[in-house]
Amino acid sequence: MDTGAPEGSPTPSVPGRDPWVQAPTPSPPPVPPVVPSHGVAELPPKERRRRVVSWALWDWGSAAFNAVATTFVFSVWLTSSAFVSPSIVSAADGAAEDSEPAKALADVIAQHSSWLGYGLSIAAVIVALLAPALGSQADSAGRRKLWLGVHSGFVTLALAAMFLVVPDPNRLTPYFLGGVALLAVGTVFFELAAVNYNALLGSVSTRDNVGKVSGFGWGMGYLGGIVLLFVLLVGFIGLGDADGMLGLTGDAGLKYRAAMLFSALWFGVFALPVLLKVPEPAASRGERRRLGFLDSYRKLAHDIAELWRESRDTLKFLIASAVFRDGLTGVFTFGGIIAAGTFGFSGSDVIIFAIVANVVAGVATISSGWFDDRFGPKAVIVVSLIGLLIAGTAIFVLHAGGARVFWTFGLVLTIFVGPAQTASRTLLARVIPPGREAEVFGLYATTGRAAIFLAPSAFAVTIALGGAQYWGIVGIMLVLGLGLALLLPVRPERATWSS
Repeated sequence: MDTGAPEGSPTPSVPGRDPWVQAPTPSPPPVPPVVPSHGVAELPPKERRRRVVSWALWDWGSAAFNAVATTFVFSVWLTSSAFVSPSIVSAADGAAEDSEPAKALADVIAQHSSWLGYGLSIAAVIVALLAPALGSQADSAGRRKLWLGVHSGFVTLALAAMFLVVPDPNRLTPYFLGGVALLAVGTVFFELAAVNYNALLGSVSTRDNVGKVSGFGWGMGYLGGIVLLFVLLVGFIGLGDADGMLGLTGDAGLKYRAAMLFSALWFGVFALPVLLKVPEPAASRGERRRLGFLDSYRKLAHDIAELWRESRDTLKFLIASAVFRDGLTGVFTFGGIIAAGTFGFSGSDVIIFAIVANVVAGVATISSGWFDDRFGPKAVIVVSLIGLLIAGTAIFVLHAGGARVFWTFGLVLTIFVGPAQTASRTLLARVIPPGREAEVFGLYATTGRAAIFLAPSAFAVTIALGGAQYWGIVGIMLVLGLGLALLLPVRPERATWSS
């Protein structure tokens, strides 16, 4: 993100702009496929800027799903006491934390958090299964804008339908599961939209500035998340017990449901400029032929076999990065849920934390470029993952310390997410032979999608085993730790192969 959204993620957040498919997360740094410039270099500067801004506004609007729906607003409300039986909630009100009524409430919230994790895992598996076929479509000449529009439309509908999720005391479980289903469906269509969005990057950039343009889009996602969350906080949700400027109350979750309607409008409006102002690249003989669904998997197997023969360290890195990038996505995806369910954050508290976290993550990520150039990308990734493990472990061990613990170590977590994502991209970019950029970044995206079920599944399973929501932190830390263990043996200087 949009923290929404770290892998790719959805980035708080965020976020990534992989050419095959995008991760469901609040907003990780985009991975730029290097593609032909389609005559962009010959355009007047004003027209080039207009195209870039039109393209990046989709990223700006994507905060509606990455930051608001999956990370900081809808998912947090969905897993709150609003969807717990009023009798359980009233019995726990004012009771001691270790009392039976309080434990009963915590058990239901933990169960709901686990169910949400399973729902997002199913969506992740669907995306992972479709990734090779989607990648072949994005890398060939086709109706990219048409499918970008169609898939964006379904995301908009999913966001708008979240208004219909009501905490009806007589039908709490059906409405809760309906909300989980909408998040899962929206995630799948968001990933499909992102494939075609990424494929249009060549229509707004050249080989010389594709990284800057891609980074600009990622930055717009962060900025869009900050602006949208601020608007929702002030206008709809309000600070503390006070209502927002529109006077919407929390009765039947109205202020949260209305926020989702506004978010649907936000995404729909900002998805239009790329459809109206960015031209569709024409087919050319130089573009890869369109592959069938099964052919996409055959090509994936061929690419992996080739890497095994020519550059095993590159293949090892792709596997390691797929694991730790999913852990990074999990940090943002479930961070808001844990803040509310375990540390007692109100809806407005979560949004305030999200805004601050977006700012911290953006500054840290931009600053990490100097360390990348000075010490190398692997060093940045290793230090970032260690920092994440330390901060995450502190949150788990000190969870009884309340909101102050989460504010302190939660912001430490956000410092390290962006640098790990960007350094992962630059490490791969440093070893790709000329002329194979799109192919290798496509494989980078595909391997990443193949692992996106890990964090949601680990989050859900550890909660089920531990019996409390904060055990989900252990699941995410296990995924990050596994990624770090797989990364340590990788030797970047050997991750090269013939062109």
